[in-house]
Amino acid sequence: MKDRLTKWRLLSVFAVLTLVLSGCGEPFLSALTPAGEVAQIQYDLMILSTVIMIAVIIAVTVIFVIAITRFRRKKGEENKIPKQVEGSHLLEIIWTVIPIILLLILAVPTVTATFHLADVKEMDKKPNKDGVRDALVVNVRASLYWWEFEYPDYKVITSQDLVVPTDQKVYFNLIASDVKHSFWIPAAGGKLDTNTDNVNKFWLTFDSQKSEEAGNLFYGKCAELCGPSHALMDFKVETKSQDDFKQWLNAMQTAKEVTPTDTAAAEGQKIFEQSCLSCHAVSPQDARPEQARLAPNLATFGERARIAGVLEHNEEELKNWIRDPEKYKPGNKMTNTYKQLNEQELDQLAAYLMSLKVEDK
Repeated sequence: MKDRLTKWRLLSVFAVLTLVLSGCGEPFLSALTPAGEVAQIQYDLMILSTVIMIAVIIAVTVIFVIAITRFRRKKGEENKIPKQVEGSHLLEIIWTVIPIILLLILAVPTVTATFHLADVKEMDKKPNKDGVRDALVVNVRASLYWWEFEYPDYKVITSQDLVVPTDQKVYFNLIASDVKHSFWIPAAGGKLDTNTDNVNKFWLTFDSQKSEEAGNLFYGKCAELCGPSHALMDFKVETKSQDDFKQWLNAMQTAKEVTPTDTAAAEGQKIFEQSCLSCHAVSPQDARPEQARLAPNLATFGERARIAGVLEHNEEELKNWIRDPEKYKPGNKMTNTYKQLNEQELDQLAAYLMSLKVEDK
């Protein structure tokens, strides 16, 4: 009996902790805090389905309570046969029509939203004479365990950091380079699988007011179990006004290769070219074919918010990552693919990588 009480106490504690922890976290990291049209549509559908389910539960509970109180067996009436309703046409119509009505209430907006969210014909329109479409298209490529974002009309590539304009539809082509992943930005909507054998397409919007409230920063992640470091496959989403976004694109298109003036960074560049350049690139105009892009583009590495998507952005954490990437992201493809560096070389390489910037922030 004592052991049973202990188990119930533990269960109660875990239940309370689950309830408390469900309210923790930063704003706009949850699908319950929509920051765009797609997320708002999905949120409204969740609320609608939840209301219907609660209404059904309440109705069934009320009927159950009435049945066990009003129609319970009473003393002296053990042999009394209650009124029989079997075969009642009225009751059969009621319990057939009501579920149909509830199903229609849920199905009609769901199907309407599905077709609306699947409308990507704008991204298939031909580009103008400059090779640019009216629709902003981003090619997303997922790899173990990082993300690449290509703006094909502008010949610009970034990794780990997705930059998007507010109050404008952003269309995505999704594909994976190794195993199945899933692209998800909780506050903006999604999620959609990235497969190796076909391209999935969809669109998102980012509300300017909600973006400002969130500090123009959202986070996305992989939502499909893809390996030992699945939980660490995150990326940053930076939102900009449409004018600022155009300026950012222009800066990326005209960015020149960084020439370090610091002695340590200059030595680090030599180390990078010897040990890292075969996989990584340091120019946002990465002209290599997709098959040759084996690792994240580092053109804006010095501007990032995180190292490898999960560590604080500073030289010490960068050196920790280079020393032992397997410790921080088990199963990643960087492990054992370069020669080990001594502490001086690590300092020089870290200095060079931190100098890689397109915008002076």
